[in-house]
Amino acid sequence: MASNNEGVLFVPYADTVDLLSVKEALRIVEDVYRMQGEGSVMASSPPSFKLDVGEPFHNHWHVKCALLKEIPITGVRLYNYFDDGDRNTVGQLECGRYIILADPNTGTNKAIVEEHWTYAIRSAAATLLPLKWLGPKNPRIVGLVGVGTMATNALRCLMELYDGIEEIRCTSRRPETREAFAAKWSEKLGIKIVPMESIKEVVSGADIGIGGTTSDEIMCRETWLKSGATYVSFTRREFEPEGWTKLDKVVVDSWEMNMKMKHFRNSAENGVFTRDNLHGEIHQLVHGQVAGRESDTERNLIHTTGLVALDIAMCHYVYEKALEKGLGIRLPFTGVGKPGPAD
Repeated sequence: MASNNEGVLFVPYADTVDLLSVKEALRIVEDVYRMQGEGSVMASSPPSFKLDVGEPFHNHWHVKCALLKEIPITGVRLYNYFDDGDRNTVGQLECGRYIILADPNTGTNKAIVEEHWTYAIRSAAATLLPLKWLGPKNPRIVGLVGVGTMATNALRCLMELYDGIEEIRCTSRRPETREAFAAKWSEKLGIKIVPMESIKEVVSGADIGIGGTTSDEIMCRETWLKSGATYVSFTRREFEPEGWTKLDKVVVDSWEMNMKMKHFRNSAENGVFTRDNLHGEIHQLVHGQVAGRESDTERNLIHTTGLVALDIAMCHYVYEKALEKGLGIRLPFTGVGKPGPAD
């Protein structure tokens, strides 16, 4: 462990990729959902702070904070991205993503972790993990809506969660991106991956549908889901709001945090989908407080917006492994006592 006269450890992106596997990410996510259910996670109030700047900057800053009492660790997450409607850097390396970790017992800063990889795999792991409880038992066909970072990491998680997937369908706005994705991953996984033109083609007949785009538009319709299918939705409004109540079970990671999202809040306030319609939150599935899949014919929906506690836990794990392996960059030791020039 670091001594008292060592500076904060900076863990750059390149190191984090080697320090966190997909299997580890899924395990950490399940642990944090368990902690959430046990009440040992404390979020900041308000839970997030945002600076959204329009023309001509199109820049967005978000800050979140949480304490995980069980570890224990406190973390502050801050990230920024550019979005002018044409170019969106969310999920790209050029946006800024950092977690600052501190010891809650002393307030001493421990690390600054660049969270491009930890955030990307967390997003997929946190959303796909509930398939253990709500997904079909033996899915054969998977439909991917989008072929970017979220869809790619969703695919990585699926390979950890299931054996026996026979076909993966994918679509994207541009033919060349979905064709390249299909060629790359079919060779890598040894699974038939079929690029298709429309979302309807991809989702219809699939055992699991996954919406992994950055679009603000509705991607999937309820009528496209076959009997027994589960759809996985990453934030925004991937799945048509009017279709939520027509499904058997809908779970979210946090009702409170989803209510911070414009489309979700509008749907709830207008009575389209209210808390009474919710089957439960994911931590309740993990704890067995609400039922998982009870029938092979159930059609279910998993929808997440993301919990900062997950990001902090991932980065703390990466920090601990970096210490063990001697990775990361030590920043200059600040010292102790009062700041300022020596008298």
